[in-house]
Amino acid sequence: MPFTLAAPCEYREEIRKSRFIALAAPVTSAAEAQAFITAASDPAASHNCWAWKVGNQYRFSDDGEPGGTAGRPMLAAIEGQDMDQVAVLVIRWYGGIQLGTGGLARAYGGSAAKCLQGGERLPLLRLSRFRCHLAFAELALFKARLADLQAQLESEDYDAEGAWLQLALPAAQREPLQRLLGDISRGRSQLAAIEDPAP
Repeated sequence: MPFTLAAPCEYREEIRKSRFIALAAPVTSAAEAQAFITAASDPAASHNCWAWKVGNQYRFSDDGEPGGTAGRPMLAAIEGQDMDQVAVLVIRWYGGIQLGTGGLARAYGGSAAKCLQGGERLPLLRLSRFRCHLAFAELALFKARLADLQAQLESEDYDAEGAWLQLALPAAQREPLQRLLGDISRGRSQLAAIEDPAP
């Protein structure tokens, strides 16, 4: 089962006079990952190398280090820790001693791995997506109960009678949510599965 981080975490190390700070955070989208990297990067540092993974999407950057010595080892650290929905940034201040390509890969990959190991891990539930329609009068009560069933409201589209809701929830919560929907709508509304489960 893949894991994500419960909260941002940090790891610091000095390797042959170069200072490395690894920062990791939970993210749920590519945009969130890039926003974390932009906000946490230090423009005064020698390098701000990063990697992130969200489901089947991933990106990484060596930020001026020799190709393949920073971002890819950091992505390998994310995958090696069985993590998903995380972004890792390793900031380096060059200390004047060359580490060589192998040394750089070990420094970046190792800092990322130690940072992730030090963070609190949360198991990632695989979510299924569903749609349903509710009348205006039923919406507030239904939306207030979603958190109890670990359901996330992804979108709502209004029409003349009410709204179509798109929900993501663990598969085990489908029956309880259908019962809630049936009770609130007096049997008029049904959950319809949307193919393509969430990553």
